Amino acid sequence: MAGMKGLKKQRRVQIIVLAFVALGVSTALIGYAMKDGINFFRSPTQVAEEPPKAGEVFRIGGLVVDGSLVRGEGEVISFEVTDTNHTVPVTYSGILPDLFSEGTGMIGTGTMQGDKFVATEILAKHDESYMPKEVIDALKEQGVYQESTPGS
Repeated sequence: MAGMKGLKKQRRVQIIVLAFVALGVSTALIGYAMKDGINFFRSPTQVAEEPPKAGEVFRIGGLVVDGSLVRGEGEVISFEVTDTNHTVPVTYSGILPDLFSEGTGMIGTGTMQGDKFVATEILAKHDESYMPKEVIDALKEQGVYQESTPGS
């Protein structure tokens, strides 16, 4: 009988250890799978003060500088994005959203190549008063954000 109790106890310990190993492996796999899906937001000032690592994918947001939008050959577009403190040149190859324009808020996903941000995706505001929360926070941090009033 004493041998049976020891065997049950050993089996329980083996199952608990196996469960912890499985939990650790699954957590590691989930973390590995998500590492490319997490894009941190940065304002132009943050990019200027702490340049990202080479090849790091991140999101940049701010206001499109008036007069900076240049359409190149084909679908290549270049413009500058600012938080009114620093300005970062952006290039994008593709079709811009319909509501994208100078002087409006935008967020782009991509990487820095030299001193230029090369965007793979551009998002623009979707109505008259919308601006992405990250852009509002960055502009408030610079002390230049002005709350828009409805109907104006």
